[in-house]
Amino acid sequence: MELEARIIDVLRHRVGKNELAAKKHDWYNATVLALRDDIIDRWFASTSRTYETKGKRVYYLSLEFLIGRLLRDALSNLGCTRDMEHALREHGLDLAALEELEPDAALGNGGLGRLAACFMESLASLDIPAYGYGIRYVNGMFRQRIDDGWQVELPETWLAHGNPWEFERRESAYRIGFGGEVASEGGNIRWKPAETIEATAVDTPVVGWRGKRVNTLRLWTANALDPIRLDAFNAGDHAGALAAQVRADSLVRVLYPADSTQAGQELRLRQEFFFSSASIQDIVRRHVQYHGDVRTLPDKAAIQLNDTHPSVAVAELVRILCDDHGLTFDEAWDITRKTIAYTNHTLLPEALESWPLPLFERLLPRHMQIVYAINARVLREARKAGLDDAAISAISLIDEHGERRVRMANLAFAGAHSVNGVAALHTELMKETVFADLHKLYPDKINNKTNGVTPRRWLQQSNPRLTGLIREAIGDGFLDDAEKLSALDKMAGDAAFGERVDEAKRANKVDLAHHLGELTGIRLDPDALFDVQIKRIHEYKRQLLNLIETVALYDQIRSHPEKDWVPRVKIFGGKAASSYHNAKLIIKLANDIARRVNSDPSVGEMLKVVFVPNYNVSLAERIIPAADLSEQISTAGMEASGTGNMKFALNGALTIGTLDGANIEIMERVGRDNIVIFGLTAEEVAAKRADGYNPRAVIEGSRELAQAVHSIASGVFSPDDPTRYAGLMDGLLHSDWFMVAADFDAYAVAQREVDRRWRDRAGWRKAAIHNIANVGWFSSDRTIAEYARDIWGVL
Repeated sequence: MELEARIIDVLRHRVGKNELAAKKHDWYNATVLALRDDIIDRWFASTSRTYETKGKRVYYLSLEFLIGRLLRDALSNLGCTRDMEHALREHGLDLAALEELEPDAALGNGGLGRLAACFMESLASLDIPAYGYGIRYVNGMFRQRIDDGWQVELPETWLAHGNPWEFERRESAYRIGFGGEVASEGGNIRWKPAETIEATAVDTPVVGWRGKRVNTLRLWTANALDPIRLDAFNAGDHAGALAAQVRADSLVRVLYPADSTQAGQELRLRQEFFFSSASIQDIVRRHVQYHGDVRTLPDKAAIQLNDTHPSVAVAELVRILCDDHGLTFDEAWDITRKTIAYTNHTLLPEALESWPLPLFERLLPRHMQIVYAINARVLREARKAGLDDAAISAISLIDEHGERRVRMANLAFAGAHSVNGVAALHTELMKETVFADLHKLYPDKINNKTNGVTPRRWLQQSNPRLTGLIREAIGDGFLDDAEKLSALDKMAGDAAFGERVDEAKRANKVDLAHHLGELTGIRLDPDALFDVQIKRIHEYKRQLLNLIETVALYDQIRSHPEKDWVPRVKIFGGKAASSYHNAKLIIKLANDIARRVNSDPSVGEMLKVVFVPNYNVSLAERIIPAADLSEQISTAGMEASGTGNMKFALNGALTIGTLDGANIEIMERVGRDNIVIFGLTAEEVAAKRADGYNPRAVIEGSRELAQAVHSIASGVFSPDDPTRYAGLMDGLLHSDWFMVAADFDAYAVAQREVDRRWRDRAGWRKAAIHNIANVGWFSSDRTIAEYARDIWGVL
């Protein structure tokens, strides 16, 4: 068998082991390297085809790419999973066991990074030439351990044993400057940085569905130009001699370093400029090399900024065009705006990044000049358009209120020909809130591109049981076009098919119960309703609402043991930013509630609570196919889109959620009867905030809520520290910005509606099938096709 022979050849000649001496990790490496040979050939062919046809490329700049494990994905997309299983079986090896040896790539945190990974896979699947650009983080966000219920951050050492998927490209190295001064030399402006760091490319192939195309994920790593100062080392200053390399290393160590200090803010800005500059230099170099005239850049390159993190790329592209290629500012600005597009992912002001002006000017003096020049142009346009002083102040790239700051979202908006939101509601709110005045000035820029997820990873690979049933029922068409899942809709009322879907779900729950049992020691009943909220821990995502309702339910079960309660397993997972106090307190509360509930014999199997440590892509691939209920309960108007909501529905979970983000579009697709919607709308939230909302009165007016808040605040769940949650609950009583109290009663009623639906097994199965059948539209293939047609001009 050819594949088996290739694996053995690789094992011996590249891994350096024979079959007798090889350990499992050796076999894993041999498997990846043997498969990689096929991928490399396709990679070369894809690149050659782009050059031969002089095709336009998409360049996707993102600070996160949460790609997860790649072996199973590549095998599936190349259609050689079965061949690999047989080849390994000849040596007594299980492919699934080897796949478990691959570490999750620590290149992202949440939805932003996972979306970027889905987009890269869809770009390749749609045969669109593309590069993804980001940072090769050595330690990523962090590995989360739970010690006595508290989150502990540890370094994620995913690269400890190397990465067989990546290729260092030493020839693709660029100098990145910081600080220094700007001087005029013979009529030319020159930036003379005080510090220079070298960015080197490390490439990972991204395989599309059926291997149609292999694109490139290019991640930057950093090195000092002089990694060691020998004079200082020989003089005894051993640590000081390495200072330059340590400064370079710090750029690529950690995703989102805490920015609560000045040093943290500076590191974040340095990181963002480092990767943006390297990426823009690489794009321009490639264009000039293959197409000659830099003025044709918009015809051959489409640069998409994924959120505000790469916004400084706007100023960097203008700088390179002016300073390195001799264009006038007007020419450079015109080319930049035709080339760059910007995706906004949030309406939260703190996430629309801005930097203190003195910091920006000290680190990037030439870019500060360019930002002022851009600002002058934009404000003149605003004045000419008749906008008033308040609007002009809001549009300005410089925030003059209090500490002067550079507004990166405004820079991205001004420097892009397209600005898109990621769900219909989010896009409309962008026009009304954070970008209201910029929208008045540039009314044609904002457009919507509702997010999607790749059905390859999130259905075919993560849920083979369900995929097999669907193939039997409607054929294989949906494998190439997820919208063909709609053929399932007519089978929603088929009792036999519904039972088989239910059996597949239960088998997934058995697998998850076993895995979580090993992970946490908590025994779970696979016949209970698996109620899941897995996402970044943030107050607007309202894990706290879920936890307070869990406490209320716990009280009810204990008070009324005679009632016919639906057994529930509440599963939580997610990381809190290391400096986010309340989010970390919410994790501790979840674990305190779990410890109390899970050890209480009076509730028995009726209620279990589990907090899954170190939530990542691989855990999501286990949890989502096993979920019965998907918690999408953000404060309306605050979640841009969400993509977990799509993955859960695709795998046959019912959604309980607010009219927020893409929940609205999911409801429109699956039907109001097949989703559980509750709570205030975005307009009602805004009105409540404006009208002097009194949360204390709401809490005192709801018996269940008041009891739950009091028991948490008074230390029922924290007897070792009775005041631990007093401040958290006090926040609800006095401000409740995220409308937890305002939505509690509606949420509790919705949860009892979920119980009623769960008891009607046939009805639940029918609703689950309607969900699977009608969310194929939320494929990232559809999203990318819309970007390609409407923004990039590549389809």
